[in-house]
Amino acid sequence: MRILYLTHSDSVHDQRFMHTLAESSHEAFVLRLYPGEFPTPAGVTALEWVGFEGGLQPWNLPIAQRALTNVISEIEPDLIHAGPLTDMAFLAATTGFENLLAMSWGFDLMHDVHVSKLDEHRARFALKHARALITDAYSSAEVAQNLGFPAEKIIIFPWGVDLEHFSPSNAQNAGLPWREKMGWVNKRVFLCLRSWEPNYGVDVLLHAFTEAVSTDPDLRLILLGDGSLHDQYAKILAADLLQEKVFVGGRVPNQDLITYYGAADVYVTPSHVDGSSVSLMEALACGLPAIVSDIPANLEWVQPGKNGWIFTDNDIDELKNTLLTVSGSNLAEMAKSARLTAAKKADWQKNKQTLLSAYQQLSPETGS
Repeated sequence: MRILYLTHSDSVHDQRFMHTLAESSHEAFVLRLYPGEFPTPAGVTALEWVGFEGGLQPWNLPIAQRALTNVISEIEPDLIHAGPLTDMAFLAATTGFENLLAMSWGFDLMHDVHVSKLDEHRARFALKHARALITDAYSSAEVAQNLGFPAEKIIIFPWGVDLEHFSPSNAQNAGLPWREKMGWVNKRVFLCLRSWEPNYGVDVLLHAFTEAVSTDPDLRLILLGDGSLHDQYAKILAADLLQEKVFVGGRVPNQDLITYYGAADVYVTPSHVDGSSVSLMEALACGLPAIVSDIPANLEWVQPGKNGWIFTDNDIDELKNTLLTVSGSNLAEMAKSARLTAAKKADWQKNKQTLLSAYQQLSPETGS
């Protein structure tokens, strides 16, 4: 088949999808909404068109629609794989192209459709014109059903991780020298990779950690990422109490994250909204138990007392107490369970077969 993959720009997930396409027998093309220079795997053809810096807006929708219609006419794809629902899948649906595999992406179903009538309309329109939907979490699938999409047309699988790279042995080999260099060998080290944006709740962690470290000065935090809340978080991090207790590393390339997974004892994700978090999956794969907020997508991955801890979303006191509880915990069995969870549910080498099966089910040759 000739498959056209529509996405925003580039991410770890995009690279996995495109590499899967490149390794398949399909002829693959990628079209990105945002302008820029992005890596494209050999075997996938990146199409040039006028990108939209500010995303898909009502004023540029007709322009984007005409441009995509021209692309479709030129390459004649058998299938379009597009997400998020609220822009890329919606845009594909407006062209009238009939063989659309829509993909829930980011916060489109877990947040955007609940706060924006425009996004709700776009998601409904995309779903109405899609032959199937793929999503990474049961919680997202439930929202799609509430919007009227048939359950039997929903394909659920986590985007997954590279279990060979993200492994306990690789993580320890990379992380222990870093930890020794920091002088943190005998400390309890937490790690958070979430972006500094409102949906991810990093401020909740910062406040909870500040309170926890005042009780137990042997706690340490590795904080990576950046975002629109940088200035607000920088003020919190400037507190004297946190000096030499928090390592702020900024944005780190995905291939280098193994060092920080290996340097930590426990991963923390305080998100208010999320799907299946790739960093959570990577952490579990590296043998890190996780402290997670009790949002639906996190509960699909973490079982209290087995491979991590659950705290009430946005509850600073509960998260503080959880951080302090970890200090007295035996993490060895939880680490084994964390790895087993990832091996069972987050193996991209297995999960990508579900994606390839979805393509095959929508092949014009199957007549389905």
